[in-house]
Amino acid sequence: MSKPTNPTRNPRNPKLSTPDPEAENYNLDGEATVATKVSTAGTEKLQKALARMGLGSRRQMEEVIKAGRVSINTNAASIGDRVAQGDEIRVDGRLIKYKSENEKRRRIIAYYKPEGEICSANDPEGRPTVYDRLPKLTHDRWVMVGRLDINSTGLLLFTNDGELAHRLMHPSNQIEREYAVRVLGEVTPQIASKLTAGVELEDGLAKFDDIQEAGGSGVNKWYNVKLKEGRNREVRRLFESQDLKVSRLLRTKYGSFSLPKELRTGRFLELDKRDIHDLTDLVNLRPRQGTGLYGMAKRKQERIKDKPLKARRSRTSDRIESGSPASKGRPASSGGPASKGRSGTAGSPASKGRSEGRNRSERPNGSDTRGNKRGRS
Repeated sequence: MSKPTNPTRNPRNPKLSTPDPEAENYNLDGEATVATKVSTAGTEKLQKALARMGLGSRRQMEEVIKAGRVSINTNAASIGDRVAQGDEIRVDGRLIKYKSENEKRRRIIAYYKPEGEICSANDPEGRPTVYDRLPKLTHDRWVMVGRLDINSTGLLLFTNDGELAHRLMHPSNQIEREYAVRVLGEVTPQIASKLTAGVELEDGLAKFDDIQEAGGSGVNKWYNVKLKEGRNREVRRLFESQDLKVSRLLRTKYGSFSLPKELRTGRFLELDKRDIHDLTDLVNLRPRQGTGLYGMAKRKQERIKDKPLKARRSRTSDRIESGSPASKGRPASSGGPASKGRSGTAGSPASKGRSEGRNRSERPNGSDTRGNKRGRS
């Protein structure tokens, strides 16, 4: 058997060509004694890279690649191709600025979603979206972790790491979510037992991992619930299965991160190194260098903790409602929408002049803040 004389070239990505076989070890018969290997150091699978950059899940990116919509260095890409720093990647002709996983600073922000905003980057009806008030990113994008319905309030996490977002949302990782729920009616011990044992819904078995009373008076009672899924309107549908109506729903915790007391409706905070590492540890992702807040950004967050910014209500609502179990000590919401810091990927702004009636209802702690009536779990 004779030795090959020319190295094998990868037509899509020359950087990943087989090394020169002359450098390999051969026996006296000319047979290679060390298997030829293609070096993958400093490279990444294409579908993983696209998912990490927030373009979609890995499965979605595989379908996009199969459809011939992705190119590497002007050549059509295929499943299994690998990319490295300096490669020109295009999706539907649009240049994607690629950074290796270790070079990109991982960021997470917590947003207190008000009523009336939809969880989408674009809305054909022109309604305000949760992206309208997020800070702009250059050659990057915010990926939402979980969703809330238009009339839900509470904690929404966003990250520039698509892989982290995917893992935090995936059911297999069993990431716990917590909600404060106001129910019209009483959850008896028998009902609570059913809800924690499991109820058959139209899309399968669902249950709360825990349900606890949280106060309230009259026909409206507050409950704190925990579950490890994020199916559409799951919290509401669980209560509806027991002929109970949810009138308010607020997410108070996602994974290891709780809604900060200093965070007001319609505002966001960027997470520091410790909180980010707590979340990545939950889904077995390695930490990255440069993660966290430094300098002016860190000082700004410290000022917000000492003197929280005023709440900003949704442009589609003029409603004032009282505080929730998760918002103890927060003042009444005030102020209007901000025009700065909107993401370039946000949807169209809502038309001016939309308003709804005012309504004030009591909550266990008696404080005032803006909130919502319906939610997606």
